[in-house]
Amino acid sequence: MKKMLIILAIFSIIACNNKKENNMDAEFKTYLDKLETQLSIAYNKSTEAYFNASITGKDEDWKLSSAKEMEMNALMSDTKTFKELKKYKESNQIQNDTLKRALTVLYNNYLSKQIDTNILNDMNKMGADVEKKFSNFRANINGKKITDNEIEDILKREKDSKKLEYAWKAHKEVGNVVASDIISLVKKRNEAARKLGFKNFHEMNITLSEQNPDELLKFFDELDNLTRDAFKNVKIEIDNKLSKEYNISADQIMPWHYQNRYFQEAPKIYDLDLDTYYHDKNILNLTETYYKNLGHPIDDMVKKSDLFEKPGKNQHAYCIDIDRNKNDIRVVANITPTNKWMETMLHEYGHALYQKYMNQQLPWILKQPAHTFATEGIAMLFGRFATNSEWMKDNLSLSNEEASKISVDCHKTMRLQQLVFSRWVQVVYRFEKEMYSNPDQDLNKLWWDLVEKYQKMKRPEGRNSPDWATKIHIATFPCYYHNYLLGEIFASQFYTYINEKILKNSAGSDQSWNNKKEVAKFLEENVYKVGNLYFWDDMIKKATGEKLTPKYYAKQFVN
Repeated sequence: MKKMLIILAIFSIIACNNKKENNMDAEFKTYLDKLETQLSIAYNKSTEAYFNASITGKDEDWKLSSAKEMEMNALMSDTKTFKELKKYKESNQIQNDTLKRALTVLYNNYLSKQIDTNILNDMNKMGADVEKKFSNFRANINGKKITDNEIEDILKREKDSKKLEYAWKAHKEVGNVVASDIISLVKKRNEAARKLGFKNFHEMNITLSEQNPDELLKFFDELDNLTRDAFKNVKIEIDNKLSKEYNISADQIMPWHYQNRYFQEAPKIYDLDLDTYYHDKNILNLTETYYKNLGHPIDDMVKKSDLFEKPGKNQHAYCIDIDRNKNDIRVVANITPTNKWMETMLHEYGHALYQKYMNQQLPWILKQPAHTFATEGIAMLFGRFATNSEWMKDNLSLSNEEASKISVDCHKTMRLQQLVFSRWVQVVYRFEKEMYSNPDQDLNKLWWDLVEKYQKMKRPEGRNSPDWATKIHIATFPCYYHNYLLGEIFASQFYTYINEKILKNSAGSDQSWNNKKEVAKFLEENVYKVGNLYFWDDMIKKATGEKLTPKYYAKQFVN
């Protein structure tokens, strides 16, 4: 009898604990619903205001955007809410996996905002002011205001070295406009991070985005070793080709000879001008038709987007989810009929589809990609098709003969682009890491030291200007750029898996995925709908059977 009573007592304790745990799930679910309602309303107002400001460039719109961002900051910096989240987290009594994940993501988001509201608002205002300056800046060439698209066109088409230098330097003037503001913003971000116990903002941002700073550095060191020799060889090939094109010796080649502002894109060194295939095409129609045939139409999102140039508008491209609960997803672009903008449109609507097919049953906080590099990976997966001969044949009505003729150069062009881009990302990643470590150092020298080391590009003699500040991402998307390269690695892993396992195609063969609705279904079920339900590496392993690995990227572009 005594033994039986002990057993009953144990079962009673277990039952009470289970009941307590179940009650805690229910309690947190109620709390979460209320909190997310507040957050979603503030988020919607903030994203709508930002979208409007970025396409008008008007002072009043930027002021409203800043004000709405401050309202969002006020919610997420609320100490009472953070204490509640911390209480739930430290209780270890949330049993439901979805609720646990929502709690983790919310906690990290709120932790990054647990500083003085005045500091947050200062950061927001400073960031908005810098972005406004970028949006309104136009390079001045012989008294004429020139857009970024026009600068890029000059750098690609012009053969006179003096004119190239003039155009390149005209664009770099934006650095003098924003550099001091960016340094002040970096210091303000560092101040905020140190108040939360981090060494600097770079460490905080990476840690709270569920990446390990030490592991990330090792990963980039591995990528450096992986790409160094291959890049060295193609760089010699590039310089030999450009020296002939510009009628100068290889040692006279300067940054303005590489056909874009940063040498982040590969110059045209093969007998293939991809722009000739797009110059008379409707880039928007091509994008809409491709995704419709894939089984993921985008016309609903196109209607709300802003896709062509206008004065004062942000000159770059981005995708924004205005309202996660209503699929109000928009793209901002500045389309011209070029290979670059074909790639950009496929890229941005790749982002958009990730958001569109998010599982609406997820908590609001999980209705977002597993990681920023995951959505970049999906975008890059599709953006690469603009330089894929099979895709061009299927979508541009190329003959089999023409597609076969350009296939080798298409692959060489993409390989060259990947190697060039990987070295460029090394520069940005390491520059930001060092800048946040010590913003008072000679950043102009740091930038060019890294450019010379990783891109093998010669600094202009005697130049001492804040060229690092001309890259808008360093100011407005801090400690983010490394995710682009991780996204490329993600894209190669998924491209290989889909070709081999879903479509049963031979390894290495070019695919366009035209009308392949099984591809859309795979991505929808294994990536899009999952949202941020799982830690990013777990999502990748569930989908492809392996955690993120550079081996498929190396197989596709390096080896």
